[in-house]
Amino acid sequence: MPTIKLISIGKTDNKNLQVLIEDYKKRLSHYIRFELDIIPDLKKVKHLSEAQQKEKEGELILSKTQNSDVIILLDENGKQMDSVAFSNYLQKHLNSGIKTIVFVIGGPYGFSEAVYKRANGKLGLSKMTFSHQMIRLFFVEQLYRGFTILKNEPYHHR
Repeated sequence: MPTIKLISIGKTDNKNLQVLIEDYKKRLSHYIRFELDIIPDLKKVKHLSEAQQKEKEGELILSKTQNSDVIILLDENGKQMDSVAFSNYLQKHLNSGIKTIVFVIGGPYGFSEAVYKRANGKLGLSKMTFSHQMIRLFFVEQLYRGFTILKNEPYHHR
């Protein structure tokens, strides 16, 4: 069974968001193996420039991936699509025979150049800016919605 992995920087300290994210993780387990990999916030960043912080986060992100993974960045400049198009996007990747699709939420300043070079694509969830904690919830909900669309289940209410 393929795996979908979400890598994100920084823990979710809002208990309400954690409960909702856990609920969607449990729901997703009926469709796919799903992993949420949280990279702790960097320590002692006051002496680091934005570029240095992105570089360090990028190294941590890339250390959590395999060469065979398909890596999709959740990026404000990425391709935007509705939920049905996203479900088809998922299906296309899953049909390609890959073992793991990795979606990545970057740190506060975005992604390093190395992460952009390694990525296989960019996906935008909205033109609006949301906290990284909220994006986790929005993404796992859309992932769940995508699978219910693929299975023709009533959650999406087409």
